[in-house]
Amino acid sequence: MKITVIGGGSWATAIVKILSESNVQIKWWMRCAADVEHIKKHHHNPHYLSSVEVHPSKVKPYTNLKESLRGSDWVILAVPAAFVADALKSVSAVNLADKKIISAIKGMIPSTNQLVTDWLADNYEVSHHNMGIIAGPCHAEEVALEKQSYLTIASPNIELATEFAEIMRCRFVKTSVLGDIYGVEYAAVMKNIVALACGITHGLGGGDNFQAVMVANAMQEIKRVVDTIAPMERDLSASAYLGDLLVTAYSQFSRNRTFGNMIGRGYSVKAAQLEMNMIAEGYYAVKCIFEMMEKYTVDMPITDFAYQILYKNASLKKQFSILQDKLK
Repeated sequence: MKITVIGGGSWATAIVKILSESNVQIKWWMRCAADVEHIKKHHHNPHYLSSVEVHPSKVKPYTNLKESLRGSDWVILAVPAAFVADALKSVSAVNLADKKIISAIKGMIPSTNQLVTDWLADNYEVSHHNMGIIAGPCHAEEVALEKQSYLTIASPNIELATEFAEIMRCRFVKTSVLGDIYGVEYAAVMKNIVALACGITHGLGGGDNFQAVMVANAMQEIKRVVDTIAPMERDLSASAYLGDLLVTAYSQFSRNRTFGNMIGRGYSVKAAQLEMNMIAEGYYAVKCIFEMMEKYTVDMPITDFAYQILYKNASLKKQFSILQDKLK
C-alpha cells in the first residue's frame, strides 16, 4: 500500500513516523528541495522533530507533488489550512481521483471560511465518502517521544475510517472511529480558538482557577456552535472532542496556547508569528468562525474575546474584564 503525505512540518513528520510502523510505502511531499535532500542524506527532518529517524526503505521524499501522488492509494494532508490551496495548486481533480483523502488539518480555509473537507469537495471534486479526518488529543512532540497517544478517524464512510484507523494503529498509538466528520472537524477548529484565548488570559495573569472555568465554558460554547452548524446526536465527552480541547488548552506543546500567551504578554500578532516560526491555526479560525456565526444568535464569549483582540485591536484588559463577567 502506498500513502502520500503532504506537508513538511512537525505534524506531517509525526504522521510519517506513525505510518513507518506499518507495512506501507510512504511518499512524502514537501515544498523545500533542500529539506528533501537533507532527509535523503541524513534521514531526519532538519527543522521539525529532528530526533525522528526517517527510514529510507519505507519513506521516499519528493518535491514534485504530481509524482508523489502517482500510484498512491491514500493521501494525507498535513499542511496549515491557510496554505492548502498553494500546496495543491500544481494538481487538478484528475490527480486526486479515486484516492482516499485524509485531512490531518485542524483549521479552516481563511479565504472561504470553509472546512478543509468542504473545500476539497468544491475545488477538487472529492466525494465526502472518500474523505476522513485525523483527530484526537495527540501532539507531534509526544509522538516523537513514542508517548502513548490516541487518534480518532472520523468519516461519513465508516469502512474507510476503520481501514485507515488500522493503518495508523501501532505500538504507541491507539485508534478509534467516528461517523461525525463535521462535528469532529468543527470541534477541532474551535478548540484551537479556545487554546489561543486561554493563552491570552494566562499572559494577562489569569490563573489555573480561571482557566478551569474558561475551559468548562468553552465546552458549552463548542456545543452551541457545533449543534448550530452540524446538528446531530453526539457525545462531546469523547476524546476526539473533549480530550483534544484539554490537551490543546493546557499542554506546553500547544502552539495556539503559546501564541495566545505571547499576545497576552503584549506581543503584536506579527511579532508572535515571527518568533514562533510555526502556524497557530487558531488565529485564522477565530475570524472564520466569528464571520460564519454572525448570521446566528449563538452566544460565543470566548470566540468574541479572541476576535476583538486579534482583529479589532481592542484593549486586552477591557476584553479580559468583559470575558470574566460573561463566564459562569
